[in-house]
Amino acid sequence: MVQAYILIQTEVGKASTVAETISRLPGVIQAEDVTGPYDVIVRAQADTVDDLGRMVVAKVQQVEGITRTLTCPVVHL
Repeated sequence: MVQAYILIQTEVGKASTVAETISRLPGVIQAEDVTGPYDVIVRAQADTVDDLGRMVVAKVQQVEGITRTLTCPVVHL
């Protein structure tokens, strides 16, 4: 299982709606709207890195109101 944080920038005033929509997607563990350079931070999981990438491109980035994403896979050092 691969987990990642997905940092999301949204259009002005869309953070809450984006977080709520994303929280219902399969593989999403948690989605919170936050302050700072990003508007929403998501914790997600998938079976493989490729599955995670497909989820971000095919599901997350298709949510209306998102302008940019940055995916940060969790590593265990």
